[in-house]
Order: sequence, then structure tokens, then C-alpha cells
Amino acid sequence: MGGISIWQLLIVALIVVLVFGTKRLRNVGGDLGSAVKGFKNAMNSEDEKAKDADFGESSDQKAIDEKTTAHTATSAEETKNKEQA
Repeated sequence: MGGISIWQLLIVALIVVLVFGTKRLRNVGGDLGSAVKGFKNAMNSEDEKAKDADFGESSDQKAIDEKTTAHTATSAEETKNKEQA
């Protein structure tokens, strides 16, 4: 007693579909899904920022690392081109 049975849930779902329509419910579901996805992305980016702060790696160090990687790749391409010539 006092619990909601499966039949009561089905009747409520049927009434909701009749009132709002399937197209509107589909749009609401899509909006809700994209909101949850955006929330997860924001949480992941916050976690990455926290990890970077924990390691003490500054944005200057990241820029230096990126330049070093780009320079190494360019040097490798130049060496490959010289070998082919």
C-alpha cells in the first residue's frame, strides 16, 4: 500500500504525452541531454585545471614545451627532406 505501481506510472506517462506531445518531449529530452553533456565537459575542464595547478606547471612552461615540440618536429622534417634529396 502507498507505493506507485507500474500501471499508475504508465497512466501518468500517457497523460504527459497527451498534454505535451511527443515532439515537444523529444525537444526537452535533447535539451536536457545537451545540458548534462555541457556540465560534464565543464567539470572535466575544471579537473584538468586543478591537475595542472597541482603539478605546478605554469602556462609559460606549457608554451615552452609546445615550442620545443614544434621545433623538434620541424627539425625532423628538415632532416627527412635532406635525406630524400
